[in-house]
Amino acid sequence: MQASSTWLPPGGTLGRILEETRRRVASIEGGPAGLEAGSPATRPTLSASLRGANVGVIGEIKRQSPSKGVLKGNLDAAKHSAAMERGGAVAISVLTEPAFFAGSLDDLATVRDAVRLPILRKDFHIDPLQLVEARQRAASAVLLIARALPQPQLLKLMEFAKRLGLETIVEVRTAEELERAVAAGSAIIGVNSRNLETLEVDEQVPERLMPLIPHEIIGVWESGVHDVDAVRRAANCGADAVLVGSALSRADDPEALVRELASVKRQARRG
Repeated sequence: MQASSTWLPPGGTLGRILEETRRRVASIEGGPAGLEAGSPATRPTLSASLRGANVGVIGEIKRQSPSKGVLKGNLDAAKHSAAMERGGAVAISVLTEPAFFAGSLDDLATVRDAVRLPILRKDFHIDPLQLVEARQRAASAVLLIARALPQPQLLKLMEFAKRLGLETIVEVRTAEELERAVAAGSAIIGVNSRNLETLEVDEQVPERLMPLIPHEIIGVWESGVHDVDAVRRAANCGADAVLVGSALSRADDPEALVRELASVKRQARRG
């Protein structure tokens, strides 16, 4: 694949989130000199955890979203993540964006102390200082959204993450973005059915793109996974894992829901 160099700044909801993110980044104190203060704890790598016999379930801590509003205002990040681990989750995603998702770095630190699984910091990463924050709180990996980043910035953040010992998931939702992610050397690619600019969902997006991910790259189906039938659908397209946010964040019994979702066998991609 050869990536196109065409990229325009996003608008809509994603554009507003990125504006707020730039303000947040400007307020970050410290820098790379403070890295020694927070080396990650020893955990399984995210990539290894996503290569099991069954479709891996990445359970998410998400308090609210622009599309669904408040999911669970009293969500206890420690208890919820520990329950998902008991249910068979292979990793925990923690949404740390504060203005639109009511997340925080405190949630990341709380989950770090509650589980032994790989931890994904899910945020709108645009600056290396955010990756420093993730490493200092023992995150295993960070999400990079292709639509939010021109290719040179995507490459810069991927390289900096590698230097810090962080894995990356590059999120895409178009064939052009998938080409960019592959060209950048992504080891894990997530396909999101939700357009972050309009918040519209097209569940055919991951069905189209998942089979196009090269076999050596891990494919993660993001958004729209609410029950085991959705996991089977993802498996049929060759997904190695699913990221489950709203359904698990709302769940009164996240352990039981993860156990059900994690029961589906992986299938080889037929691309």
